[in-house]
Amino acid sequence: MQILLVASAFNSLTQRVHAELRDRGHTVSVELAAHGESLRAAVRRYEPELIVAPMLKTAIPREVWAAHTCLIVHPGPLGDRGPSSLDWAVHENASEWGVTVLQADAEMDAGDVWATVACPVPPVGKSDLYRNEVSDAAMAAVLLAVERFASGTFTPKPQGSGPEAADVRVRPYVDQRLRRIHWDSDSTETVLRKLRAADSQPGVLDELLGADWYLHGGHPEDRLCGRPGELLATRAGAVCRATTDGAVWIPELRPRRRPGGPATFKLPAATALADRLPALPENPAPAQPDGRRRTWSDIRYQEDGQAGFLSFSFPGGAMSTAQCRRLLDAYRTACSRPTSLLVLGGTRDFFSNGIHLNVIEAAADPGEESWANINAMDDLVEAVLTTTDRLVVSALGGNAAAGGVMLALAADEVWCRAGAVLNPHYRLMGLYGSEYWTYTLPRRVGTDTADRLMREALPMSAVTAHRLGLVDRLVACEPRDFAAEVAGTAARLASMPATQARIAAKKAHRERDETVRPLASYRQEELARMHRVFFDPDAPYHALRRAFVRKEPSAGTPPHLAAAFPGRPGEAARRPGDSVTVMALREAAPGPEGC
Repeated sequence: MQILLVASAFNSLTQRVHAELRDRGHTVSVELAAHGESLRAAVRRYEPELIVAPMLKTAIPREVWAAHTCLIVHPGPLGDRGPSSLDWAVHENASEWGVTVLQADAEMDAGDVWATVACPVPPVGKSDLYRNEVSDAAMAAVLLAVERFASGTFTPKPQGSGPEAADVRVRPYVDQRLRRIHWDSDSTETVLRKLRAADSQPGVLDELLGADWYLHGGHPEDRLCGRPGELLATRAGAVCRATTDGAVWIPELRPRRRPGGPATFKLPAATALADRLPALPENPAPAQPDGRRRTWSDIRYQEDGQAGFLSFSFPGGAMSTAQCRRLLDAYRTACSRPTSLLVLGGTRDFFSNGIHLNVIEAAADPGEESWANINAMDDLVEAVLTTTDRLVVSALGGNAAAGGVMLALAADEVWCRAGAVLNPHYRLMGLYGSEYWTYTLPRRVGTDTADRLMREALPMSAVTAHRLGLVDRLVACEPRDFAAEVAGTAARLASMPATQARIAAKKAHRERDETVRPLASYRQEELARMHRVFFDPDAPYHALRRAFVRKEPSAGTPPHLAAAFPGRPGEAARRPGDSVTVMALREAAPGPEGC
């Protein structure tokens, strides 16, 4: 079918729906609907057979839904209505939630039901839940609804009728009055629920050190304590703040926007507070994970027999210069251990989205920080590529983009959860890219396919990545089961007699490759192009980065996402620096903060 996706942004769910519908043979185009008139024009232009809205913050105009079947993906169970569905699920500590695909109607979230799928709610932040359990349920519901529409025999059911009827519950918008943390009376669990219900957007508004901040993310701490609301320590850029019965780690802060001032953005908490943070002890994470403890670390290492597991989880998947260097130190330490296999990653949610655009934007000299960050990423990738005394596995429990995909490809094998979305390209941020992609990508998919992936700059499903050779093993499991699935498979692989032979062959292959063309030459050529961009103030990268970080509204749908239907050729070859596409390309760039 010819399907038009309508969305307020090309976010993670919209990307997944786009990729998986294309996998199934549908012709898919995208309209980023900033207002009703642009959507009306898009519908007249494309004349789609079906309209699907995976993430839409505005209502579809009456003349559109009256003339076309429009399916709205609502991140709530049957009967749930309102703009803050997932916020309520986390805020109220629900154990089960769901996704419902509704037909657009005059009343928001009140249309007839095409499909509804339940999902569990683990104790994670709202954005993690959205990208994983909710994304799985949404994809299942969308595919079911599209199949039912294509059959021509299914009649959607009014919400208040039939055996699946549910009580309608219209929930209000969760504003900052409901989110407010009462440090003098809220327990750790209460504080965590409030933080997790707002972890990506909008954050929890709070007063800290004489200024207003939005708090983003929250993790429990069971050994540090103090006066409720007091800052106790720092760790890897996060700050620890006391509750009535313990403490929480807060990784990121965003200053409140001043009237008439520019949009603000998230930064590591200690960086955001740098000009006012009192002298606090740096409290390092435990050297070894302890299942009896409740504390936070963004990098962890553990072993099971001959298998080592170096897991990491950075907010938004972005990796700053400091984070890259800390992960490299941890990687080198892990490589000093007597194991035959090392798993890199292996947790749920983001693997990596590459360099940290927010930290770069906040730097005194963004060009210099960009340069430092890409070199730190390259150092890490080089360490993985030159590890020849053991097998290295990249385990992607969630999405990856740009340099994060290339970091994964540096390993001997890539294992990926079947629900992940990959964006193996850079051009939407006006970059050529580095992380040795000119070596790793063509050796997996061939030069022609590598060039096409970079040029098209489209998201791909894990299934397509596996078919192309970017992924070696698909892991079909729930997000919460990914780590255990990886651990079991890795332990078995590490103990196999054939593994030692593979390690020897790997070493010989790396030596042969080095004689043909040294790794250093790939890096030199890539970085020469990146250096020119980073230190050219007129390069599109700088405008694209600023717009991306500050979430400036899109100027329209980027050409590479539009005009996919027969007779309407696309314009994917347009450069990201073209003035008419800068804002639109920003809207389609992958990942919250990385590149």
